[in-house]
Order: sequence, then C-alpha cells, then structure tokens
Amino acid sequence: MLIVVSHPFRIHWPFRRPPQALWLALCLGCALLQTGCVSRRLMVQSNPPGALVLLEGEEIGYTPVAVDFTYYGTREITLIKDGYETLKVKQPVPAPWYQWPGIDFFSDNLLPHRVTDRRRLSYSMQVKQITPSEDLLQRADQLRNESRLGP
Repeated sequence: MLIVVSHPFRIHWPFRRPPQALWLALCLGCALLQTGCVSRRLMVQSNPPGALVLLEGEEIGYTPVAVDFTYYGTREITLIKDGYETLKVKQPVPAPWYQWPGIDFFSDNLLPHRVTDRRRLSYSMQVKQITPSEDLLQRADQLRNESRLGP
C-alpha cells in the first residue's frame, strides 16, 4: 500500500504490509494498558506457633503470620514467646531473576499477567533454660567476693 501526498513527493510505508504494523501497534498498546504486577508476600512460621513477630522492629502479628513487602534484601526478624529464648535473625530475602535491576522494569510494568513471589520462613525456638535459685545465689556471692578483693 502506498500513500500519496502529492505527485512529486511520496510517502512509503515502513513495513511491507500495513496489517503487520497495525498488529504490532495493537499488541504494544494492549501490553501497555494491561500492565503486569509483582506481588511479594513474606510468611513467618515458628515451632511452637504463637510467637510474636517483629519485622524491622515493627510488630506484624503472631505466627503463623504473612505480610506484603516491596523490597528485597536482608530483613531483621525477631520472635518472642513466653518460656522460650527470644530469637533474633538477620534473614536474607534475595530477589528472583525477574526482579534483577534492568529486568524488573519489564516484570513490574509490561507483563500481561500478575506474578506472585511467596517466601516462607520457618524458625524453631529453644525452650528457655531456667537457672535454679541456689546456683544464682552462689554466683552472686562469688561475684560480690571477687569485687571486694579488687584486681
């Protein structure tokens, strides 16, 4: 197909067949209108369940608990439960390949469907060791005597 503006000047269609160009423009337009989205969710479980979870110092609930997140990286997770040692963990949450810099623009904006990234973290908590009162008093007397003697 050839479009003629005036006799001495001719505009040539850049593709051999105009329907191919129209199809390409239509597909590109649909891709831009139906943008993709990456959903990120972090689920924390503990053994025993029911531990209070702090994520970066903020309470998010009791295990099992799930929370959405935006950025990947190392997270500070703290689990607290009566009768158990408090557990503080620096947990790496690495980005999947489709979230690497450069590729993430396309996965976040141009995919025609939703991508879901679910991370499940499980932790075992240790029972708190209770020191008998007699041992504690003996240790206190020992430290008191050492402090009186001096260096």
